[in-house]
Amino acid sequence: MSTSGFLPTLSALFAVVVWGATFVATKIALAEVSPATIVWIRFGIGVLILGAAVLARRQFALPSRSDLPHLALLGFLGVTFHQWLQATGMQTTRATNTAWIVATIPVFTALLGWLLLREKMGWLRVGGIAIAAFGVLLIVSDGNLRILFTGGFSSTGDLLIFISAVNWAAYTILSRRELARHPAARMMFYVMLFGWLFTCIWLFSVGPGMREIPALTFNGWLALLLLGIFGSGLAYIAWYDALREIPASRLGVFINIEPLVTILFAAPLLGEPITMISLAGGAVIIFGVWLVNRQG
Repeated sequence: MSTSGFLPTLSALFAVVVWGATFVATKIALAEVSPATIVWIRFGIGVLILGAAVLARRQFALPSRSDLPHLALLGFLGVTFHQWLQATGMQTTRATNTAWIVATIPVFTALLGWLLLREKMGWLRVGGIAIAAFGVLLIVSDGNLRILFTGGFSSTGDLLIFISAVNWAAYTILSRRELARHPAARMMFYVMLFGWLFTCIWLFSVGPGMREIPALTFNGWLALLLLGIFGSGLAYIAWYDALREIPASRLGVFINIEPLVTILFAAPLLGEPITMISLAGGAVIIFGVWLVNRQG
């Protein structure tokens, strides 16, 4: 592999390893503070890092007035609402469940692309969607599919994470316009800034305000710094840098590594068991996602 190909690959690997670890870090932080506090600190740090990156790359420019409503919508969907769903959902579901369900985002992106943008949906993609859905059902039911006909999802958390996957797919479709108008880092900076401002309203109106922050322990701060510096800052920069050199169809393969990273960290740090059902369901999901993303 040439140096020009090695560095983008390394950037993509760095991003997915970090994002895989963020699910574990979120569970650790949830033991000490509420979702509102986590999202506020995490994306406050992310805004600072992305802002510094935009300035360092001489990409700073104010968005046009016509762009502001769309950027605000992306900030609400991609940061405030999405992270509320994930952080709240993870209060009652495992980090590994979260990672596997989130891995289905390309499936929902393809489905929404077909419904809203009239993108092609051949039988191969339809089969991939069905297979990935079956994998999710295996995981959320812990292999007991009968409970889905009586009690639905095994926890409210699983349902919220599932909704977050659909929401992120919608965000992905809607963000294409701004990605065509702005460099990726600058777009993400404004999206994250709007999302953080909406989170301020959440934190200081119905949330705990600043009351929880003094109680954070060393482990809590370590988890939040990982989420902010790496998960909401450096990983986004690395991912979009990789996207400039690697086609999106190939880059999507790296996302399949994310839940495997979560499993490796969740077992020793959270005590979450590595079960055969989880691995089997995850393998089914990855196969389904591969079919959906397959070209031709």
